[in-house]
Amino acid sequence: MAAQDEDELFDVFDRSGNPLGMRKARRLVHRDGDWHRSVHVWVILEREPDARRGDAEPWVLFQQRSPEKDTWPGALDVAVGGHYRAGEDLAEVLREAEEEIGLPLAPGDVLRLGTRRQRDDHAPPIVDCELQDVLLATTRRALAAFRPHPDEIAALISLPLGAALRLARGEVPSATGLVRRTVGASGAVEIAPREVRLEDFVVARDGYYERALETIRRRLAGETPALWTLG
Repeated sequence: MAAQDEDELFDVFDRSGNPLGMRKARRLVHRDGDWHRSVHVWVILEREPDARRGDAEPWVLFQQRSPEKDTWPGALDVAVGGHYRAGEDLAEVLREAEEEIGLPLAPGDVLRLGTRRQRDDHAPPIVDCELQDVLLATTRRALAAFRPHPDEIAALISLPLGAALRLARGEVPSATGLVRRTVGASGAVEIAPREVRLEDFVVARDGYYERALETIRRRLAGETPALWTLG
């Protein structure tokens, strides 16, 4: 299976999210710079408190994109990201979570953080104009228990939420977390330390990572921050 299906059909929208009544293949949508819907699911790994430290800090899950991806190959990205197929609703597009990382999700399992309009033309001739639904899911699943799709994801990386936020703010040059990868013909799972820098991530010049992580921090602290729109 390829890292993406170039003939997959998408509904086409204007920049404000109004449907234009057209369906086009992915390759044509990306060629023509048409606005289309996608979903980003931020995944938080809840941690049991460490009795020695009283540490219950949650960790944030990221994926490392496959080197075969047509955009941002090999870069770190939100845990789950994918496109709405033509005619799909939220319940259907959440299939991406199970397909990409083996985490089944339903609409009741996610919270909406905001909406993002993102135009990405870093890899000509692709012009990727996405209307992103930005969502949050939490799980007690351990990093080793996820099942990343080998055609789409090279590895999974988790970072402590505080460290991830400091990195996104530019307060530190790097952050240390854990990487989950599959090694050898047996498919053995390896968990190892991993240092990451902001340059390792898909580029976001609109402050997206900081905005999303700060909203997550506030929600986990019991606040109810307002939904936001970027772009």
